[in-house]
This record gives sequence, structure tokens and C-alpha cells, in this order.
Amino acid sequence: MELFILFQTDRYQSKSSKVCFGVFDSEEKAIEAANLESLSEYESEIVIEKCTLNQFEEI
Repeated sequence: MELFILFQTDRYQSKSSKVCFGVFDSEEKAIEAANLESLSEYESEIVIEKCTLNQFEEI
């Protein structure tokens, strides 16, 4: 099963600036939540990463 993790980052997308805002079962739901909360602004961007459930790896 694939999950989608919604992050907000700075415009340089540095790893230290990532803030997790949720885990979703579809990319459409993640985008909808980001738009609802207005996460994408002038100094920030949203990143949606796809990962597989029950698999150990660094995100």
C-alpha cells in the first residue's frame, strides 16, 4: 500500500526545514489538504512524498 506524506518546506527545500502536515492514502487528498490550509505561500512550498507502507527507509 502506498501512502503520501505532505510536507511544508522553505523555497530551497532543505531537509532541516521540512514540517510534516499529514499522511494520506491518495495524492489528491494531500493536495486538497494543502490547499485548504494554504500551505503554499511566497516563502514556502509543499512537497508530497510517496512511500510504501511497512517498508523501512529514510524519507
